[in-house]
Amino acid sequence: MLWPYITPGIPDDLFEELPGIHLTQRDIRLLIISALRLEINSVLWDIGAGTGTIPVECGLLCPEGKIIAIERDDEVANLIRRNCARFEVKNVTVLEGNAPECLEKLRPLADRICIEGGRPIKEILKTVWPTLKSQGRVVITSNNLETLYQISEGLSEVCARHIEVVQASVNRLELRGINQVLTAVDPVFIVSGEKL
Repeated sequence: MLWPYITPGIPDDLFEELPGIHLTQRDIRLLIISALRLEINSVLWDIGAGTGTIPVECGLLCPEGKIIAIERDDEVANLIRRNCARFEVKNVTVLEGNAPECLEKLRPLADRICIEGGRPIKEILKTVWPTLKSQGRVVITSNNLETLYQISEGLSEVCARHIEVVQASVNRLELRGINQVLTAVDPVFIVSGEKL
């Protein structure tokens, strides 16, 4: 088994990647997973799943759960499938489609939603909110203030409760020549909220 541990935090280099396709880096992934507050049987929708790092980690953490990875590009959707196979994750379904259009009739209903991509982020949030189960959580990431503002407006409009915003800045030790230096990973906003 490629990752025999019960803890999350799979090193990034164990995932297959495609050039130009977003990979949620390990340190940020850990914060997202923590914000999701998963249960062993959670139903998670990951919208804009990219390389599939969140679905893989959550699939391993929630063996009785169901993870649905939504990705618009068929080549990227196949990448998610390959990464699930690499880690022997069997409870992830990959849905190819554009959000928010492909989300309205999606089943089973989610009790956790992770939104990592999609240009109409506020529209995506407002589309999935009615389908989110009571006591459900949504976690949304952003790397810029404009998107953070849209997320804030969207959460206000859907009357989300217990909103948290974390701005994560991570530095990693790298070897440059003969020196070890700390290199910054791009800062990310992680926003979460609950439905009553």
